[in-house]
Amino acid sequence: MEHWAKEVPQRRSRLRRCIAALFQSSRSASMLTLSFCALGLPAQQVSSAQLPESPLPQAQAPLHQNGAIPDGAIRGVVVDSSGAAIAGASVTLVAGNPQQHEETQTDANGGFVFQPEPAGQFRLTIAAPTFAPGTLTGVLTPGQVYTTPQIVLAVGETNVNVEVSLTREELAQVELGTEEKQRLLGVVPNYYVTYLPHAVPLTPKQKFTLAGKLVLDPVSFGITGVFAGIQQASDADSGFGYGAAGYAKRYAASTGTFLTGVAIGNAILPAVLHQDPRYFYKGTGSVKSRVLYAMSMAVMCKGDNGRTQVNYSGILGGLAAGGIANLYYPAKDRDGLGLTFASAAIGTAESAAGNIVQEFFLRRLTSHAEKQTNAP
Repeated sequence: MEHWAKEVPQRRSRLRRCIAALFQSSRSASMLTLSFCALGLPAQQVSSAQLPESPLPQAQAPLHQNGAIPDGAIRGVVVDSSGAAIAGASVTLVAGNPQQHEETQTDANGGFVFQPEPAGQFRLTIAAPTFAPGTLTGVLTPGQVYTTPQIVLAVGETNVNVEVSLTREELAQVELGTEEKQRLLGVVPNYYVTYLPHAVPLTPKQKFTLAGKLVLDPVSFGITGVFAGIQQASDADSGFGYGAAGYAKRYAASTGTFLTGVAIGNAILPAVLHQDPRYFYKGTGSVKSRVLYAMSMAVMCKGDNGRTQVNYSGILGGLAAGGIANLYYPAKDRDGLGLTFASAAIGTAESAAGNIVQEFFLRRLTSHAEKQTNAP
């Protein structure tokens, strides 16, 4: 007991020294001192310098930490005109001197954050599909959180290129519509010439339509009447007689020959043989080359395949019209087989002369010819 009584003051003294060490040393040294005290060992002062070095890493704070924005940042929200957030919009930051570029995209709420280094003037460029781009400028001071005004992107203009493609038949009909308005001096039909060097071939239906339009044109009836009058005045085809009855017969015969010639030579055979009955205006080159071209087109023509070929339609059409005429002309005025071929040859020569006139003179006298020449 006497030994225990002597130890009590000593233990109290040790306890006081332990408490003092607890407040004067680092936490690690205090724990060691308390351990020694608890074990009843002599207390020693332990400093933190005696611990193994294990420095803690310095973590970089994220831009958004617990909902907070770090100092020296630029933040904003991108919306459309209705106020709805635009997610995935591209936001480009240009800041500093020399200029530094950063780019990010808006989140699901339309928000974005930049942390430029160093602070100073900056420019934001915002772009999103189907929206017109936007820009915003400002100045970021050191340590400031710069919140931009709400960035509203307007719906951008949408350029839609609509390419209208006509079918071959539709394009031919457009060209034919202009040709059907062509008249010499605004009166005489001039349908069977095209001023487009690459005019689209006519369909069989269009060939018949053009032939019918020429035959039924009132001016055609008038021209036929003039020819009948000239025949009667020159006493041609005297088997028809004279007076009003003779003129009527000549008029009917001329009309029949004209109708059969146009129907066979300009519609039926061109449709069957796939040939174009029109004269394709050349308009370029030397005078000699244009004359030779015009003459050749009396016996040649352009096929529906775009190639030049023998004009079987025109030649056979003239022969057929002459042969059919022998059925209704008076017996003494009928042409034999030899005269029929001779008449066809004369008709071919007349066609060549007509083509030369077309090539050099009639274009400037034909209405709507300029529309054909300037058409795309």
